[in-house]
Amino acid sequence: MILADKIIELRKKNGWSQEELAEMMDVSRQSVSKWESAQSIPDMNKILKLSEVFGVSTDFLLKDEMTTAEFVETPIVEDNEYKVRPVSMEEASAFIAERKTQSGRIALGVMLCILCPVLLIVLGGGQDSGFLEITDTQASGIGLVALFIMIGVAVALFVSGGLKLSKYEYMEKSLIDTAYGVKGLAKDMRDKYKDTYTRSMIIGIVLCVISVLPLFIIMALNYTSAGIGSMAVGLLLVMVAIGVYLLVRVNIVNSTYSILLEDGDYTRAEKTRPHKFGWVPPVYWLAVTAIFLVHGFTSNFATSWIIWAVAGIVFAILMVILDSVSKKN
Repeated sequence: MILADKIIELRKKNGWSQEELAEMMDVSRQSVSKWESAQSIPDMNKILKLSEVFGVSTDFLLKDEMTTAEFVETPIVEDNEYKVRPVSMEEASAFIAERKTQSGRIALGVMLCILCPVLLIVLGGGQDSGFLEITDTQASGIGLVALFIMIGVAVALFVSGGLKLSKYEYMEKSLIDTAYGVKGLAKDMRDKYKDTYTRSMIIGIVLCVISVLPLFIIMALNYTSAGIGSMAVGLLLVMVAIGVYLLVRVNIVNSTYSILLEDGDYTRAEKTRPHKFGWVPPVYWLAVTAIFLVHGFTSNFATSWIIWAVAGIVFAILMVILDSVSKKN
């Protein structure tokens, strides 16, 4: 029995029309008709999708000598979180638009968190070196006001963005069944965004890497002035902030298309895999923030910036380890 006959037999056994099967496969009815009339053959990705839709093995679909279907049991997930959710073209378009809007705001919030101690560091260094004729109390006061204003704005951006995106949270965590044309739209938009994504990633990474150059330059020139040192640290944080802004923004936008296409980190296998360490990131960053504030108030905010740099590296390593442990289990 050839593939065309098997598709017809399985479709009719399930009581589906060609239109219904086409919608499940995210193709046109004409494509299904051509498959069933043997005018064309589905590519390997469609074969895998047919296997999933019909609940049969790929061997049965591909081997003409196999006439008896080998049905594959699909694991039943009891949690409502993993029920298949339909996604219309209108909903997908709204989701893409909202994610693009919030990507800039969330990236700005992250940028402000990195920039928040800059004024405090620069004013403190300028006051210590005599560049600025202000008292230590004035320098600390102005710097702390700016720091907490920036943190407040950042928190507002995070909360606002989280609330507006919360109605689309199921797309990231649940299995989705997109309407005809949604995947094509997502693929086309991702292809068009590829150049912007690549360019921003390169610029962002380069800025983060070369951000230490101001410090190395003043070390090479043997400048010992506290004012120059604080300016170098401030410039370092500005460069890192710009780089991270670019990285966060383009990754949020790019992940939007992966969510709709259910690929990358959003495959069905990944969604249904138990995640035991989801509590780690919020607890970790709350702890880091607390350490930053305690160190700043009890020691010196001018050196507290290093906490964020070390915390970022440790967090990346920690998440890789936890992800490996989760997959192994």
